[in-house]
Amino acid sequence: TALRDGREEEIPACGLVPGDVVLLSAGNRVPADLRLIEAVNLKCDEAALTGESIPVEKHTAPLADVNLTLGDRSGMAYAGTIVTYGRGRGFVVATGMQTEFGRVAEMLQTVEVGRTPLQQNLDKLGKTLAKAALAVVAIIVLLGIVRGQPLLEMLVFGIALAVAAVPEALPAVVTISLAIGVQHMARRNALVRRLPAVETLGSTSVICTDKTGTLTKGEMTVRKIWQGDRVVEVSGAGYEPSGRFTVDGTVTDPSRGLILMLRAATLASDAKLTLDASEDRWKITGDPTEGALVVTAAKAGLDKATLEKRSPRIHEVPFTSERKRMTTLHASPDGPVAYSKGAPEIVLAACSQAWEDSGPEPMDTRRRQAVLTAAQHLADQALRVLAVAYKPGASKDEAEQHMIFLGLLGMIDPPRPEAKAAVQTCTDAGIKTVMITGDHPLTAKAIARELGILKSGRTLTGPELEAMTDADFERDVENIEVYARVSPEDKLRVVTALQKKGHIAAMTGDGVNDAPALRKADI
Repeated sequence: TALRDGREEEIPACGLVPGDVVLLSAGNRVPADLRLIEAVNLKCDEAALTGESIPVEKHTAPLADVNLTLGDRSGMAYAGTIVTYGRGRGFVVATGMQTEFGRVAEMLQTVEVGRTPLQQNLDKLGKTLAKAALAVVAIIVLLGIVRGQPLLEMLVFGIALAVAAVPEALPAVVTISLAIGVQHMARRNALVRRLPAVETLGSTSVICTDKTGTLTKGEMTVRKIWQGDRVVEVSGAGYEPSGRFTVDGTVTDPSRGLILMLRAATLASDAKLTLDASEDRWKITGDPTEGALVVTAAKAGLDKATLEKRSPRIHEVPFTSERKRMTTLHASPDGPVAYSKGAPEIVLAACSQAWEDSGPEPMDTRRRQAVLTAAQHLADQALRVLAVAYKPGASKDEAEQHMIFLGLLGMIDPPRPEAKAAVQTCTDAGIKTVMITGDHPLTAKAIARELGILKSGRTLTGPELEAMTDADFERDVENIEVYARVSPEDKLRVVTALQKKGHIAAMTGDGVNDAPALRKADI
């Protein structure tokens, strides 16, 4: 939807021009690169473009630095990204090939694809055989002439010998061998699009891999819950509503306080969990962070639809980037109840009591400091931390005053269950794995350590990489194991540098930002 002559009109994306004002709302795909002029609780999923694992909050404030990476340009909305929450409007600043997506597509046209090791070896073999054949033919022809053989006869004999020395069956033999290799790969559920890739795969020395959606599921998951000085770990990954709650390694049933906390977190969320029968997988409609809360509640046996039916929402104070929390008011037999979730320091400031095993207790200085320490400890593990509180007998005007603090939830986009074993298999085979992601450095390092990718090597960010000369980077590239906050150009530069150092580089990824590096890589 765009504004034309002061009226809202439905215009195809191909009909937009710079200067048009586009209206955005939850569920929209951004049709062009926009400079935002209005952002009301606006969040965009930019995973395909930047690798950011959680939706990015948008605002209209001027950018702090013209050299910010794409993931940090919160005043922009980019073509191809998805609006997951809120609404906004912005001026079109770029369309088509001029957008960031278009720049990636254009970059694909300029990437030079190198020859595979097999092709290089065959070329080398062919040249060697040709030189050897010519040398042998020349010697034989000269010997024949010296011995008095007719010149014409020796020339004909030499030509015949040169033709016989050419292995014309070699291409057919190589093709058959590669085709057999393709069949073996197919039995292992690997689809090979180019025959030479079979041989190149066996020569791979480095695998460059994206994080979001490749090493991880691309689905936010609650990992740890802090309540009353106790940490509860939650198993399971992604949106599958199955998992266990453990304390110090021992499986436990959710306590009364934990059930109350998950109930509050779910009712204060707009996301919905549904089973997609066509794909036989669970999906989240709405914000992925809220989706993680709904899934965790489902693991404890709490169904969001049932909760909302029993306690319908009668009022809400929406999340904003300034407030950093969301509060909802629900009807109940005992009177209205307010539930709130948001940034720990913001929610904590609204609480006068804290939930303990025995029930609500006064929020004294010790408990307040314990909450802040626990929140920092979870954040240090690269977890996104949310606090939850509630207030029975609440009113619209005082819903966010004198609340009862329930606890903290730490979530992350977790690694796929099979990823760690795959990385270890590559390591055992002498293949180095390098993570290249557009996500935050702290998150990238946490996932890399968990998977065994980050050992003794360095972590490099996009701005740091851009500040390095090609010579300096090529000297250090073999010592770097994690790249974070990188652009598509940076990923291409990493693959190119590894190839210049003599490595056979494979690249895996599922986003548009991976495309140039995927094309440049040997695999």
